[in-house]
Amino acid sequence: MLPGVGVFGTGSTARVLVPLLKAEGFEVHALWGRSEEEACCLARELGIPFHTSRSDDVLLHQDVDLVCIYIPPSMTRQIAVKALGIGKNVVCEKAATAVDSFKMVTAARYYPQLLSMMGNTLRFLPAFVAMRQLLAEGYVGEIQVCDVRVYGPSLLDQSYGWTCEELMGGGGLHTVGSSIIDLLSYLTGARANRVHGLLRTFVQQNGLIRGIRRVTSDDFCFFQMLMSGAGSLSGGVCCTVTLNFNMPGSFVHEVMVVGSTGRLVARGAELYGQHNGSKGEELLLGDSGWVGPEVKEMPLPHLQGLSSMVKALRQSFQAHEERRSWERGPVAMAPTFEDGLYVQTVVEAVKRSGCSGEWERVEIMSQEPDPNHNLCEALQRNKN
Repeated sequence: MLPGVGVFGTGSTARVLVPLLKAEGFEVHALWGRSEEEACCLARELGIPFHTSRSDDVLLHQDVDLVCIYIPPSMTRQIAVKALGIGKNVVCEKAATAVDSFKMVTAARYYPQLLSMMGNTLRFLPAFVAMRQLLAEGYVGEIQVCDVRVYGPSLLDQSYGWTCEELMGGGGLHTVGSSIIDLLSYLTGARANRVHGLLRTFVQQNGLIRGIRRVTSDDFCFFQMLMSGAGSLSGGVCCTVTLNFNMPGSFVHEVMVVGSTGRLVARGAELYGQHNGSKGEELLLGDSGWVGPEVKEMPLPHLQGLSSMVKALRQSFQAHEERRSWERGPVAMAPTFEDGLYVQTVVEAVKRSGCSGEWERVEIMSQEPDPNHNLCEALQRNKN
């Protein structure tokens, strides 16, 4: 029996997610929006029987056992932690800070019987599933270098909102770079221990965002990562990632992994490979095509990955008669809340490097920092 679903969010992801869930047999019982008007409009469009702007109305809904959270990052932690505490399974997007991510990890550890996974859909894209398998089989030999390029149009909303604010989780690094950081760890089995980055905001105002308001989120980001780890498929991996969201026209999404005996490259939803000494690339996995509606704000790799993730969720839940019970196998590739904490830690290290101009270490917090730490230090200095 599949669980009833409650969806948080009225953006492009929610618009695509709800039809995909229904196509796989899930019943979407409730929708949350930031305003009653937003929620009502989308609920009517997608045929969802209940809508609200009050989060508890969804979390306490008797028919909702799986909560999908696709809302601004600054709100994610609050909803995810509360949902787990009530006994709901959770699929959610990234949080705004490492501290928020740590609180989500703590909640997930406290309720291990509940599903708690991050919604990075790139892990489910068939091209990256195949790439990971080929890397494990030694297609490229020892992994040496990863190079990623993501180019596209502006990520800003039509009006001033969280996408414009770096502190609220806006910007290319947080929005797109976080999924790339997670993907590279998934592909290589390694984690970043040092990073170096450069962030820029080239478009600080436009025709819709002007006056006293300015954009602080990055629209260009370049960063490097030195990766290693016990699960690594090599002795150490050097990674470079370039994100540029000042590029009108077609979306570019290319992930290349180079090793001692060859290379693999995913362009969009297609996978190519080439061994050292061969004359050219070979197509290893073609694009299966997208039969759903086109969504301008969501590139094809993310669309197809989202579709594959929903299929995996259905397989995970349908093996059990109890609506809240799930099987780990079909969603084993999904990023956990611990992975989300790692990713957010790397993002913040890249931001620190962008300010300092130096290489920064990636140190994952093991306990929540004292919110009064700075105040206590100031009081101690005054006392002395």
